[in-house]
Amino acid sequence: MAREEPVAVGETAPDVGAMLVRPDGTVEETTLGALTDDRPVLLSFYTVDFSPDCIDEWCSFRDFDWFSSGEHVQVVGASKSSAGLHRRFIDYLGLNFPLFADTDLELSDAFGVTYRALGITRRSRRSCFLLDSDLRVRYRWLSDHWLDPTRDKPPVDAIHDAVTEELDVSGPETFGF
Repeated sequence: MAREEPVAVGETAPDVGAMLVRPDGTVEETTLGALTDDRPVLLSFYTVDFSPDCIDEWCSFRDFDWFSSGEHVQVVGASKSSAGLHRRFIDYLGLNFPLFADTDLELSDAFGVTYRALGITRRSRRSCFLLDSDLRVRYRWLSDHWLDPTRDKPPVDAIHDAVTEELDVSGPETFGF
């Protein structure tokens, strides 16, 4: 069932799932709860693979080495693209993040970030949610572009700062080295 408002900070996110495409090409049905068992998840909703704005977004996550190290948080994308398209997108950009194939927008609906572009096509609003091991939302960023909420690109450095603060990451930064 689709939420009318996005999941808020402090709320428990629903333990929903979809087909998850991993960087090694494997695909399996996975829930958010299974992912947060390992470490916190930064779930990033975006429109579709290979759109220029989404390429920029994922390149910024890939190029920001702190997220790439995967020590403190795992970045996971979600879009309405298929598992096959996700495989090609991961290979094309050299991503080391898994991507949910949210083809029916069940994840997007559960987080309250589905909208209709120009009143026609259902899409995911560009947004990020930091989920802890209890699926509690510790941080969220929502695009607020007045016309198209997929146009804003997540502020990766601000998200990094929020994740660092929320997870109380201490010690010297190694950037994955």
